[in-house]
Amino acid sequence: MRIISFSADGIKNAADKGFYDWLKEQDADFICIQDLRCSEYDLQDNLYFPEEYNPYFFDDVDGKANGVAIYCRQLPKAIMTGLGFADFDMEGRYIQADYENISVGCLLAPYAEPGNADQLARKNEFFELLGNHLQKVRNKRREFIICGNWNIVHTPGDLQDTERNSTVPGFLAEERQWINSLLEEGYIDAFREINSDKDEFSWWPEGDRSSNGWRTDFHVISKGLQYAVDYGAIYKSREFSNHAPIIMDYDIEL
Repeated sequence: MRIISFSADGIKNAADKGFYDWLKEQDADFICIQDLRCSEYDLQDNLYFPEEYNPYFFDDVDGKANGVAIYCRQLPKAIMTGLGFADFDMEGRYIQADYENISVGCLLAPYAEPGNADQLARKNEFFELLGNHLQKVRNKRREFIICGNWNIVHTPGDLQDTERNSTVPGFLAEERQWINSLLEEGYIDAFREINSDKDEFSWWPEGDRSSNGWRTDFHVISKGLQYAVDYGAIYKSREFSNHAPIIMDYDIEL
């Protein structure tokens, strides 16, 4: 089973750069897209609705920011939108496809600009709620794959310039500790199961892929899927946004 995750910086801009043409060559079972920056209603071209997929969207309340989508080759038993986080769900941050024994989620975590205390406090609130949610669903009789733009890097090896970013949200000690806690309590960073290289970045804030790379885009999987990870790569040959697509293959049948 192949899952592609991609933070688009605006799905229309990514489409103009050839993202959907590239997808035709990937034979993915799921495509998880974050940061659409438009509503489903705005996507009038058939390009955004490939015939071989069942597409589902969850928009920001004003349809102009955030937004997530999941394309499923096999029809899901159910689609869940939001996480029950009140105001955060209004921002179009999470959508999940449920099958018999597994769920695939698409997540866009809040971003906090450097020096913006209010944004950082709100981001921390989101992750506190998310941590509680993930521990609660861990007890369910199903496995989870949650793909997306987490807006946090886990270790110094996931960041190209640690000195420059030592006090920047996304690399703060308390944020990285949140990831540590998550991985200690039943979840796994799927990409790191098969790739330990320290130069694997997925986001370049300034758009220059020669500097200031971050690995903020990843798949978090439940521990029961640890040995199902077959392959993982960050696709960098073409640029569809400031983020690169994450390609993960799992030895799983729905």
